[in-house]
Amino acid sequence: MRNYEFILGSFHKHFGEIDLSVISSEDILGFMSTITDGTSQNTKKLRFTLLSAFFNFVKNSLDPEITNPCDNPALRKLFRAGKFTQLKILEKDAVDEIIFRTSNRRNRLMLELMARSGMRVGEVLKLHPWKLCQRYCYAIRIYQRPSGIWAKSVMLKPCGGLTTCMGDSILSGLKLFFGPVISKSV
Repeated sequence: MRNYEFILGSFHKHFGEIDLSVISSEDILGFMSTITDGTSQNTKKLRFTLLSAFFNFVKNSLDPEITNPCDNPALRKLFRAGKFTQLKILEKDAVDEIIFRTSNRRNRLMLELMARSGMRVGEVLKLHPWKLCQRYCYAIRIYQRPSGIWAKSVMLKPCGGLTTCMGDSILSGLKLFFGPVISKSV
């Protein structure tokens, strides 16, 4: 909705009370150039798509005789999506090295949580000691592997039902950072 509010608000400021049937493709090009100046190609495509959808809505709902000025091959080519760039994924050894070289305990714990448990930055930043006590349940489960070695895992369960598994190193980091606030049940 916010995207439509922005594009339609800008459209109203630019064109005012003009009749939609007299707006041409050149007018749309000038308008799109002003509101997409300095933005990425994907943003340009999004705004163009929203404006085109608005004109399609007007055509389908209010006035079937109106032509969509965005329905122009040159405009569609100009405002097409940008090329997708593949993100470079770090190797596990590089991630381990970054975590090992981080001297700040808080930053190291945050990197460990993201790398080992798959938590996102926002989820890690929302962890607070008082929230850990109230909203999260910790359970240490011990499994016996065929080799006879015991493996421990810690499960963080928010009230929403999502589960994150963490190893012992992350649990000890949480205990060091937050202190005795974290309680566990075996």
